[in-house]
Amino acid sequence: MLIGVLFIYLSLKNTTEQDRLNIYNSIKEAHYGYIFLSLVLGLLSHLSRAYRWNFMLNPLGYQPRLINNILAIFITYIANLGVPRSGEFFRATVMQTYEKIPFEKSFGTIIAERTVDLFMLLITIGIALLLESDLIYSMLKERSVNPWTILLVILLISSFLYVAFLQLKKATHPFAQKILALLKGLSEGFLTLVRMEKKWAYLFHTLFIWAMYIAMFYIIKLSLPETQSLGFEPILIGFIVGALAISATNGGIGIYPFSVSLVLISYGISKESSLAFGWIMWSAQTVMVLFFGSLSFLLLPLVNRKN
Repeated sequence: MLIGVLFIYLSLKNTTEQDRLNIYNSIKEAHYGYIFLSLVLGLLSHLSRAYRWNFMLNPLGYQPRLINNILAIFITYIANLGVPRSGEFFRATVMQTYEKIPFEKSFGTIIAERTVDLFMLLITIGIALLLESDLIYSMLKERSVNPWTILLVILLISSFLYVAFLQLKKATHPFAQKILALLKGLSEGFLTLVRMEKKWAYLFHTLFIWAMYIAMFYIIKLSLPETQSLGFEPILIGFIVGALAISATNGGIGIYPFSVSLVLISYGISKESSLAFGWIMWSAQTVMVLFFGSLSFLLLPLVNRKN
């Protein structure tokens, strides 16, 4: 949260009173029809994610109701606004409480799902690298980012975790056995990616979810006069930077609009319009999460009152 406050401060520091007035006027005069369409696309991605989840839970022998999946998804998002990454635990707890699915198994499917999301993000970054290879290379070079250093760190962490796992398997302490049981449940949930029968349907929904993510970001450009002329490449770069930044603070507060604006500024968009774009995108999605997330907390015990 403090990181988010810091970036809000930086946004204020780097803008004059007139700049802030121009940003406010840009947001006020934006075409809200496109913003509403962006919200609809975002909602479709969440519904698709909830439906896709059953493709992983069914091989484990569970048939949760779709409404519970949907409510659990929105509870995940609103919880992450409060404490980053806490939503995944809430989501698995909801399924344990209302669908009697063991926590470690549903949590294993969630970890697998997040791995698929990471893979899709890497693919998106790969596409962006091909489209804007010169720009991204110059940015990495400017910040002295060495990919070999990153690879070495990943290898060291992987080696440490592997050695720790081998030692854990030899341990006889009850606490160690509980950890092994948890890891077994997680691996069982993760392996549903391999065992599921509807692999093509899962792939379709995965591509649909990410297409909606990019589309809801792209649509926002039409809401502001100055960003309407932007091509697909800068929008894709802005989407990736936003996706990477959003997990740094609670729901991306402060850092998301600031990071997205830096990308748009590099493509010749004014500072005022760039910040207006970032704040419109972030605010619209946050309001949607707050509304449906709060509603989900209220509806969850009501739709399961027979239990």
